[in-house]
Amino acid sequence: MFFTGLADEAGTDVADQISATRELGWTHIEARQVNGTMIHDLPDEEFDRACDALDAAGVRINCFASAIANWGTSIDEPFDRTLGEARRSIVRMQRLGTPLVRIMSFAVRRSSDGHALPDQREDERFRRLRELHAMFTDAGLTPVHENCMNYGGMGHTYTKRLLENVPGLKLVFDTGNPVHSEDYSAAPEADGQFPKQSSWEFYRQVREHVIYVQVKDGRMLNAEDHVHTWPGEGDGDVRRILQDMLARGYDGGISIEPHIDTVFHEATRATSESEAKRRSYVEYGRRVMTMVADVREELGLPARL
Repeated sequence: MFFTGLADEAGTDVADQISATRELGWTHIEARQVNGTMIHDLPDEEFDRACDALDAAGVRINCFASAIANWGTSIDEPFDRTLGEARRSIVRMQRLGTPLVRIMSFAVRRSSDGHALPDQREDERFRRLRELHAMFTDAGLTPVHENCMNYGGMGHTYTKRLLENVPGLKLVFDTGNPVHSEDYSAAPEADGQFPKQSSWEFYRQVREHVIYVQVKDGRMLNAEDHVHTWPGEGDGDVRRILQDMLARGYDGGISIEPHIDTVFHEATRATSESEAKRRSYVEYGRRVMTMVADVREELGLPARL
């Protein structure tokens, strides 16, 4: 088992991302953006410099948090752009020795008033996901689907349909996304709105296919507003999910995506935005490590990873 994280939340530059990672004592980063650009879209020269910096620091990229088929990509758009992102990712993952890549299942089709449409073009989604899955697995790489703002993130029944129609697909489970996401697997409420998802129930329904976990937490302030919290302080069932995974023998990566912009214990001290990001990222990582250590002790597992 190892810890990792979306280190662009600690800093935009790869040097800052490496520095925060090393401060935590970690040797892995989950790569998303460098200087505001997705890693699979970086100009070659910038990518080369990032590779050199990572090599010099002894830090590995364990996963590409790609934009492939994400919530910003419509299933009604041509497939070409997505295929290009996948091809570029494969080449760069092979150079870095990166085994995992996050993918999604395209944006939810919605009406003009924001409601999910009955027709989600499932057959076309499944066809495209099968092609993407084959591209990566044929290259010796593993795509993992994330429960985010996409078709598969509409509820556990939607992820299950993906699993049934894309043989061999594996999952990364984000503990925080269900908290603020409508549960289209459930019946609508009296006002016609769908309830929010339960992180635990979503995870429980798909856990046999989860090979990677992302820690994020949060809670709803009211029917519309959501806030991200420190791990274990929201409604993401973080501790319960980690406890279940560890009890079941999980030994993969635990990735963090804090989404927290301020540091609670630095509230009275003036800090720059970049310094606050770095400190909150490091603090978040330390809290997750403490939680995992506590859970391991409760389960009678060795304290050291």
